[in-house]
Amino acid sequence: MAGKTRRSQAWFGGHDRDAFIHRSWMKNGGAPADSFDGRPVIGICNTFSELTPCNRHFRELAEKVKYGVLQAGGFPLEFPVMSLGETNLRPTAMLFRNLASMDVEESIRANPIDGVVLLTGCDKTTPSLVMGAASCDLPTIVVSGGPMLSGRFHGRVLGSGTDVWRLSEEVRAGTLPLHEFLDAEAANSRSVGHCNTMGTASTMATMVEALGIALPTNAAIPGPDARRNTLAQLAGRRIVQMVEEDLVLSKILTREAFENAVKVIGAVGGSTNSVIHLLAIAGRMGVKFELDDWDRLGRDLPCIVDLMPSGRFLMEDFYYAGGVPVVMKELGERLHTGALTCTGRSVAENVADAVCWNREVIRPIDNPVEPQGGLAVLRGNLAPRGAVFKPSAATPALMQHRGPAVVFTSIEDFHARVDDPELPITADSVMVLQNCGPKGYPGMPEVGNMPIPQKLLKQGVRDMVRVSDARMSGTAYGTVVLHVAPEAAAGGPLALVRDGDMIELDVQARRLHLDVPDEVLERRRADWRPPPPGMVGGYQSLYVEHVQQADLGADLDFLVGCRGAAVPRENH
Repeated sequence: MAGKTRRSQAWFGGHDRDAFIHRSWMKNGGAPADSFDGRPVIGICNTFSELTPCNRHFRELAEKVKYGVLQAGGFPLEFPVMSLGETNLRPTAMLFRNLASMDVEESIRANPIDGVVLLTGCDKTTPSLVMGAASCDLPTIVVSGGPMLSGRFHGRVLGSGTDVWRLSEEVRAGTLPLHEFLDAEAANSRSVGHCNTMGTASTMATMVEALGIALPTNAAIPGPDARRNTLAQLAGRRIVQMVEEDLVLSKILTREAFENAVKVIGAVGGSTNSVIHLLAIAGRMGVKFELDDWDRLGRDLPCIVDLMPSGRFLMEDFYYAGGVPVVMKELGERLHTGALTCTGRSVAENVADAVCWNREVIRPIDNPVEPQGGLAVLRGNLAPRGAVFKPSAATPALMQHRGPAVVFTSIEDFHARVDDPELPITADSVMVLQNCGPKGYPGMPEVGNMPIPQKLLKQGVRDMVRVSDARMSGTAYGTVVLHVAPEAAAGGPLALVRDGDMIELDVQARRLHLDVPDEVLERRRADWRPPPPGMVGGYQSLYVEHVQQADLGADLDFLVGCRGAAVPRENH
């Protein structure tokens, strides 16, 4: 940074009236005069909220970051942004991801900040904060909140999210008493932190580490572990150095970094939600990165981490086994090992000393959990712009399947009819859910892993082919086709499916086909009308008008791109 004026000095430097105003009011918090002498001002972007249980411990985490910033000679200033709690927000946290990213972007640009630490945890806080920061391109580092401790219930391990879906189905099947299901609530979430499975939150924490914008081991240290606070303090020290080095996001978030993230996510059996978020981040950064890159890069990549929902273990076990650094070292030359990271070192240098302490949890590359851990991108006349599928979470026998459609036009229609004993459905049917995409819900909720009809559960059926324009929780599993694009509410072919239509799924061939003559589909299209808007006015109307389809990351069209962090004009 030699010879370069810090951005914050546009506020705090000089002896004129405006500098007096900026410094004077900041001093009401007790800041000494030398706080404004040109030292780096570090913004700590905090998503703490008691309405976001996963991020409940972020006040303490922010304090640890501040210690690190002060130790390194910086001036830390914490600021809040909208917190996106997957567990409580309705209709879906995904609706507000882009809104929160706007909050982050404008908060960074409008304030005297030289570098920023992003405190992220529950699912959408990570992509929203990274998207907002990417549009500013300042030195940036991510500190995740960490996963919960492993659940224990009736002598067995209980994984948050994953076992909710499993236990709920057993209650509906009549094989688990309701009181035991309710007793599992406390065991399911027994500490601070996000889901302890390789759900979306853990996948996002893995993603930022693989991208190189978080310190090594960031992804897996449990939220209550003292080493999480240590990492936060080290991140506070490091962000000051990054400002000194002018190590901005665009120097790290290159095409090579995105390719590394895809491969690491495949190797850990990561969430399908990572597809839509990584596409959106690339769009903000201006990096050419497309849906088909997921398939090309991950198609022959083995899953080497045995974690729920694809496997047996939990994030606590993953950390003790060595975490993401071991996975990246195991992948070796499959990665761009020369890619620069927030440490100022390359991927290869970061993971050189990584050691695996449990080969049951993190397998050798030649003895994987699944031979194909990457996410598959399906195409065909039912998904012209693509759909997403997670082979490691599916039933192998169903990955090549042909069956008649049973169509639900909305999630309300689904809930009203799914357990009707007269519902004409068998284990061979293909369940289809319409109008749950970005525009249709709005916000693309996690309802794609539709529960199995009760009458089939009682027959022993535990998986079926399901197709929708929705997402599913990263903690979920099953033979589920997601993110169908274009979505039904935008007039995509999914809107034209009717009960009894034959649907063909062939994951190996990457094919999703609706076996209906083109002329029949054209007649149906002529009769199709878009569903009415869920809300008139407000953010939801803005969202529906401007949201892009899933294959482009479902960002708002006017937010795509990096706008930088030029100092705005004075406010006095």
